Amino acid sequence: MHYNCLLVDDETELAAMTCEYFNMFDTSCAFVTNVQGCLAFLEQNTVDILLLDINLSEESGFALCKRLREQTDMPILFISARQSDDDVLIALNIGGDDYIKKPYSLSILLAKVKVLLNRMQRSREAEQAAAAQRDAETARVQAGADESKKGREGEVPHMQVEGGTGLYLSEETLSAVLRGKRVQLKAKEFALLKCLYDNRNKIVTKENLFLAVWGDECYGDGTLNVHIRKLREKLEEDPGEPKLIQTVWGVGYMLSVTD
Repeated sequence: MHYNCLLVDDETELAAMTCEYFNMFDTSCAFVTNVQGCLAFLEQNTVDILLLDINLSEESGFALCKRLREQTDMPILFISARQSDDDVLIALNIGGDDYIKKPYSLSILLAKVKVLLNRMQRSREAEQAAAAQRDAETARVQAGADESKKGREGEVPHMQVEGGTGLYLSEETLSAVLRGKRVQLKAKEFALLKCLYDNRNKIVTKENLFLAVWGDECYGDGTLNVHIRKLREKLEEDPGEPKLIQTVWGVGYMLSVTD
């Protein structure tokens, strides 16, 4: 089944009350009380947003967040009675997208979730439209269009990455050509790479990347880190030692290229 939210919280009464309230307002929600329950639930169901407590009985929400960030970029909103700034910073730095302190207002929590769900829906629709455009382009090629010409339509100017390897971006097909190989990107991945290219060899702050790629959407460092990691996996020869997309610690990222 598909759910809008999964709540991971060992305060059973609060979790049940939160789920009941969400379901009353057409926001499907389920809850589990521990890490293993969460992992088992996600194997059998799909979820838009995870609401995650820190203090769980067997393993902390921090550990679960780190594990999930290895495989998913779904928004993770921490909800916790822990009030210190250190806890908030840890939550955001390991991949959390927001931190909501207990006790929370059910109506405000639901409003935050609905805003995020609406933005996610718009993003999905944009990706579907881009996919439809790519399918149409593929059909045109199969009908006899010149492949080499197609590959350069809509491209940004040619640039050379370090080592003299050509990199091209095709906005029409949301793809990149690197080392002679076409790499298909998702809409947000392409927008992120395009923003870095437009500011190549300059540091782009996290704030500017969020503004350019996500606009006013409510996402945190975790979402950006996941998209950077996915770009590196697709573009870098060694994602563990990136040379193209470089991290400037505490500030942002830089696309290192030579024209």
